[in-house]
Amino acid sequence: MILYPAIDLKQGRCVRLAQGDMARATVFNNDPGEQARIFEANGFEYLHIVDLDGAFAGQARNSEAVELILSSIQIPAQLGGGIRDMSAVAYWLDRGVTRVILGTAAVKNPGFVREAARHHPGRVAVGIDAREGMVAVEGWAKTTTMPALDLGKSFEDAGVAAIIYTDIARDGLLQGLNIEGTLALAEKVAIPVIASGGLASLQDIERLLQPDCAKIGGAVAGRALYDGRLDAAAALEMIRTARDAKQADA
Repeated sequence: MILYPAIDLKQGRCVRLAQGDMARATVFNNDPGEQARIFEANGFEYLHIVDLDGAFAGQARNSEAVELILSSIQIPAQLGGGIRDMSAVAYWLDRGVTRVILGTAAVKNPGFVREAARHHPGRVAVGIDAREGMVAVEGWAKTTTMPALDLGKSFEDAGVAAIIYTDIARDGLLQGLNIEGTLALAEKVAIPVIASGGLASLQDIERLLQPDCAKIGGAVAGRALYDGRLDAAAALEMIRTARDAKQADA
């Protein structure tokens, strides 16, 4: 399991939203490059970046901040928010993003997602953001009538590297991950699923490391890391210990 620290960008600053509401943003760092270096120094293996303004606008709005992050770290990073065409996919992959996350496009233009995954094997993920089980798009501003499970299953044969599943109702509220909902998706698709939204404490990490969560490939951590509720060193040590034990058993 990989724990992904999140950097959500709004007007060039690192923020956390509550339930995806741009009006309920808390600024945690004005320097995204510095924040990325902090996460790398903490021992994280992979960074999760979201251009929030881009998600609403449908095109990149925090390019300078993203490029600053990429130039500040050695670890891989995945990026979502406003990536809606092949040129945007190629742009970010060429600039050092390891994996792009396609969310709104997965609903509105699934053919594009399939094409991107075909042209860039292993480097395209689908972001499924759900409100009461239904997919939300355009920075979570609109909720569709499409069940999250149906969207995930529709990409089974597309070569998608991962699905980032976010429970919007929990995001930024520190109420714990929606393990039940994430597992419901992970058990029905062969694509690795990453849990997002609400991770609050080491208890969430412990739960993710239980045998029944083996199909969950990772989790995104945001506000809990920024406000100190989640001890990064302790969380990463728990994951390393579990990984070592699994390898020893193998």
